[in-house]
Amino acid sequence: MEEGNRYHDPVLLAASVDGLDIKEDGVYVDVTFGGGGHSKEILRRLGPEGRLVAFDQDEDALANAIEDERFQLINENFRYLKRFLKFYGITEVDGILGDFGVSSHQFDEASRGFSIRFDAELDMRMNQKGGKSAFEVVNTYKVDELTRVFKEYGELRNAKALANQIVAERNSNPIKTTEDLKTALRRFIPKMRENKILAQLFQAIRIEVNEEVDVLKEFLEQVPQVLKEGGRLSVISYHSLEDRLVKRFIRDGKFEGQAEKDFYGNIDVPLKKINGLITPSTEEIEKNNRARSAKLRVAEKI
Repeated sequence: MEEGNRYHDPVLLAASVDGLDIKEDGVYVDVTFGGGGHSKEILRRLGPEGRLVAFDQDEDALANAIEDERFQLINENFRYLKRFLKFYGITEVDGILGDFGVSSHQFDEASRGFSIRFDAELDMRMNQKGGKSAFEVVNTYKVDELTRVFKEYGELRNAKALANQIVAERNSNPIKTTEDLKTALRRFIPKMRENKILAQLFQAIRIEVNEEVDVLKEFLEQVPQVLKEGGRLSVISYHSLEDRLVKRFIRDGKFEGQAEKDFYGNIDVPLKKINGLITPSTEEIEKNNRARSAKLRVAEKI
């Protein structure tokens, strides 16, 4: 089996690449390369003078690098978008695509600790070269910090009870594995809702470990600086918090407060939305269950 086949089929593939309105000689960026599905489709639509730069901080994704002289894969977090584009001599691009879901490969690789299905060390780092791990979050965060993580990123109603239980449990023994974590919280999780609650809990820890909210904000703030006038942003979100940030930034050019206005009182924002929210078809969800929460938004630099 080819390495790339262990990654998920790209969600909303045609719609997200359509959203870029690709010019054959344009310069494009895929900030979440993964298995390379979106990148391959962009390259298919580019002419010989076109160029595609992709980012992925996960070293496992490097095995999927595409042999094409128009393509460059950068093994870095896309929060450094502007810095690395500049390093490669690019100041402006015609389009940027992002698919913010965790790849099936990351879920299915038991040792990474992303999935509730396997017993593994608490890791969950997308960048395995460094940074804090899930072990550090679970074993060093105070009750109020854990409560914030579970409430904000997991939308868990009993966030404080779960946080208190983790702190009480780790006082006896460190919580080292995904199974240790599940065992520690078992009496707080109703059997009928076990998978849903654990999925929310693991999601919350993963978002904290990888600073996904901060990364998304930093990335979006760089988008207007990097896009050419008329250039497109096409992004797929899976978590309601991420989607709200994307929607808000496209509408207001910021994450909090009112949009800026010009001298005449007109809203002055760098992007305008193109069409409305796009979600997967019933057929796509049937083929790929992980597509069910995907939301695609497209915007254009004004």
